[in-house]
Amino acid sequence: MAYEIIYMVLGIAAAMFIAWNLGANDAANPTNAAVGCGAISLKKALLMFSLFAAVGALVQGYMVMKTIGKGVVKDIDPLGALVASVSAGVWIMFCTWKGMPVSTTHSTIGSVLGIGFAHLILSGKTRIDWTVVFAVILSWITSPLLAIILSISLYFLFGKVALYLLSKRRNVDMFFKGLLVFNLAFSAYAFGVNDVGNATGVYIAVVSKIFGIPDMQTMFILAILGSVGIAFGALTWGYRVINTVGFRITRLDYISAAAAILSNALIVWCFSTIPKFVIGYGMPISTTHASVSSVIGVGIAKVKGLAGVDWKVVGYIVASWILTVPIAAFISISIYTLLTYLIP
Repeated sequence: MAYEIIYMVLGIAAAMFIAWNLGANDAANPTNAAVGCGAISLKKALLMFSLFAAVGALVQGYMVMKTIGKGVVKDIDPLGALVASVSAGVWIMFCTWKGMPVSTTHSTIGSVLGIGFAHLILSGKTRIDWTVVFAVILSWITSPLLAIILSISLYFLFGKVALYLLSKRRNVDMFFKGLLVFNLAFSAYAFGVNDVGNATGVYIAVVSKIFGIPDMQTMFILAILGSVGIAFGALTWGYRVINTVGFRITRLDYISAAAAILSNALIVWCFSTIPKFVIGYGMPISTTHASVSSVIGVGIAKVKGLAGVDWKVVGYIVASWILTVPIAAFISISIYTLLTYLIP
C-alpha cells in the first residue's frame, strides 16, 4: 500500500505535467483558425480556450475519461499509470518543443497500450481490450476524413450566407467575427470533453481503489486537476503550435476560419458523445487530427483543388502522427519493464 500511495502521488504530478503539455500543444486545435485569420488576438483566444475547455471537462469529460482509464487496458496498476503519464508527457513535450502538433490522444493511447504489452511480456497475460482498441483506431481513421468533408461543406454554406448578407447590405465581417468567437468557445468545450482524459484518465482505477471513491466522483476530481494543468499549458506555451497550424498550412479568412473551427468542434463533440450512448465508451479521437483536417478541408475548398494546401507542412505533421503511437508505446514498455525488475 505504501508503494501504491507513492506511485499515486507521483502519478498525479505526472498527470499535471501531461495536462500542461496537453494545453501547450493542443490549445491550437480550437484557436488556430480564429487567430490565423485575425478575428481574435492570441491572448484572448487562449483565455477563452482555458475557460471553455474547463467547462467541457467538468460537464462531459467523464465520457472519454472512462475509455482511457478502464477501456483500453483493464485495471491499470499505480506504477503503470505513472509510467503511462510520464511516457506520453515526454513525447508530447518533445514534439511541442519542435513545434509539431502531435496528437496527445495518440501519445496517451500509445503509452497505455505499452503498459498492456509490458504486462503481456512480464506475465504472459494481456489486459488489453482489443474491441475497444479497434473502435478507437477506427475513429482515428474516420474522424479526419469526416472533418475534411464537413469543413468543405461548411465553407460553401458560409459562402452563400456571406452573399446573402451582402445582398441585404449587412456587415459580413462583423457577423463572421461573432460566429468565430462562438465557434471557438464550442470547439474549446468539445476539446475539454474529449481530451481531459488524456491527462488524468489512467488514474480512475488507482484513485478509486486507494481511497474507495466512486468512479464518477473520482472522474470529477481528476477533471478539475486536468483543467488547471491544461489552462497553465495553454497560457505559457500554447502560442508555439498555433503559429504552425494557424498560419502555415493554408491562408485563412473569416469564412474559411468559421468553417474550420465549427467542423472541428462538431467532429470532436460527436465522437465524444454519441459512442458513449451506443457502446458505453466515448471515443478519444485526436482533436489535432480533426483540427488540422478541417483546415486542410477549407484550403481545398477555397481554390477548389489541392493547390490550396501546403502539403510539405502537412507531411511534416502527419509524420509526427504516424510515429507517435509506437514511440510512446516503446517508451512505456521500456520504463515499466525496467522498473518492475528494479523495484521489489
